[in-house]
Amino acid sequence: MWPYPTMIAHRGGGTTAPENTLAALAAGLRHGYHAVEFDVMLSRDGIGVVMHDPDFGRTVPGSGSVAATDATDIAQLDAGSWFGPDYAGERVPLFVPFAEFCKGHGIWMNIEIKPAPGHDEATGRYVAATVKQLFPLESDATKLPLLSSFSATALAAARAAAPDLPRALAFGALPDDWEGQARELGVLSVHVDHAHLTPALAQAVKAAGFGLFCYTVNDPERARALLSWGVDAICTDRIDLLPADFN
Repeated sequence: MWPYPTMIAHRGGGTTAPENTLAALAAGLRHGYHAVEFDVMLSRDGIGVVMHDPDFGRTVPGSGSVAATDATDIAQLDAGSWFGPDYAGERVPLFVPFAEFCKGHGIWMNIEIKPAPGHDEATGRYVAATVKQLFPLESDATKLPLLSSFSATALAAARAAAPDLPRALAFGALPDDWEGQARELGVLSVHVDHAHLTPALAQAVKAAGFGLFCYTVNDPERARALLSWGVDAICTDRIDLLPADFN
């Protein structure tokens, strides 16, 4: 049900480096992590950029938004100074070179399709089609990126563009119809905020035949409890506290 690593670095490097940057990937590697989660949304000119927030101001300076800015301009934004002076000048990565870095360094990817408002279908199509091009001859399914999203519309578009790529549906808390939604989209796994998970819900997801992924787990005791419930994968910010071989 879950053929991928158990421990996954949130947004590349968790709290050890600025999120969703090449510096974050490097930090993850230094901590022994070869599995990462990161976010992709589309620029105004339809190019994937690795950012979580649709609007500027938190991890990059200034005002504006990803969907209203061309990729070449986004790629010049400082995505590191907010984290600390040592990372000043760290740029917003474009999706393709970021994914190529992961592929070249043996880093498994959970790519979260993170559409800006109103761009669900286009973002899902773009991410799936791009991943399909990056992994055209991949025979080992465990090396294929997993495409996840909170947007059912984006996942449906991803399935249409590349039906053979694995997908995952993300929730905060599991709604009553979670299983119907997951089956409708043909997903491999269900992703859920660990704070809303119970042993009974974990058992239900596993009994239904889905992989179970929890975010964002930063406490070793909590991580150990979740694994004892049958959770397959844990996404964490604290890669300094929870090693890649945590069990």
